Amino acid sequence: MDLKLAQLSYPVSDVERAVGFFEGKLGLKLMLRPHAHMAFFDLGGGIAMMVERADDLRAGSILYLACDDVAQATAELQAKGIEIVSPPHRITEQPTYDLWMSFFKEPDGRLMALHMTAPKGWRPS
Repeated sequence: MDLKLAQLSYPVSDVERAVGFFEGKLGLKLMLRPHAHMAFFDLGGGIAMMVERADDLRAGSILYLACDDVAQATAELQAKGIEIVSPPHRITEQPTYDLWMSFFKEPDGRLMALHMTAPKGWRPS
């Protein structure tokens, strides 16, 4: 059996605000708006379904977004006014690569992350 993520549900307090953030600031592709309280975004092979649930946002997970250069992507988010909680840093060293991440907040105050699989010895410029 070969399983892979197809879709995840990500509760938000305000779908309009979420669309502005995920499409306008993060640059994710809005796929579908079936009604005012739901939006679907392309996550490069998977789908994030934004569902308006002002009553309970705890069901959300940290979204880890892959990027080519975590330092550059973090700087771009910061320039757009997004709060950076943790700047780019190496998470782990593996035999053939290093894992780098930075963390930021989305409009409902939850953490999101940029994720980069970097060549051994890579450093932010």
